[in-house]
Amino acid sequence: MKRISAMPAAPGHNAAPQTTSPGSPAKFASIGSPYFGIMLAFMAVVLILSNIGASKGVAIGPIVTDGGFFLFPLAYILGDVISEVYGFKVARKAIVTTFALSVFASVCYWVIIALPGFGDEYGIAKQSALEGALGPVPQIVLASLLAFLAGQTINSWILVKMKARTGEKSLWARLMGSSGAGEFVDTLIFCSIAASVIGITDAGMFLNYVLVGFVYKTLVEFFFVPVTSLVIGWVKKREPSYGAVAAS
Repeated sequence: MKRISAMPAAPGHNAAPQTTSPGSPAKFASIGSPYFGIMLAFMAVVLILSNIGASKGVAIGPIVTDGGFFLFPLAYILGDVISEVYGFKVARKAIVTTFALSVFASVCYWVIIALPGFGDEYGIAKQSALEGALGPVPQIVLASLLAFLAGQTINSWILVKMKARTGEKSLWARLMGSSGAGEFVDTLIFCSIAASVIGITDAGMFLNYVLVGFVYKTLVEFFFVPVTSLVIGWVKKREPSYGAVAAS
């Protein structure tokens, strides 16, 4: 019998379809432009202010939360932008830097409180106010930093891993999927350490605090997904090196 060999496609005819990988490959940028520095500074300020605000327990009707509730989700939104544009290694650098700056702020609070003040009535009142406002902050900072470190790392890692599979597609799915996991870990760790300082003493209040914190922060991030996507698109277009780094 004669062997039948494959013949090349004749001119004008379509060749057999080739297998292609779905989506475009994941692309990232280096940190040579000013954009990363601006976002890093903003993220650090947001976390430090959140730590101060978190020392105050807040009750809005049946909802139990703390004074930093309206600020903290911004840190995660910025973390999403940094992770999507610059990748996991750069996001980890931002997380560690923010961690270190918050520790520095906490040490400064301790020094300010320890410094001898004026002995008059006004000086004593100011010292008492500082101790009341900033005194609990070190434990709040510990709770916030451990929660931030774990939650942001998980958030960034999941987002970048999802991007490795989908490339530039499905940004909304990356933002929502990574945020849910990161916020749950963050909220559970923070509430477990900070509850006693804020004044939460029983199991019912603690469960309320955890659930309200998780649901609120996650819903805020989900609500801002369109805005976060626009910011990411804006940075990508203006970041000169975007696409030059193929993996992270």
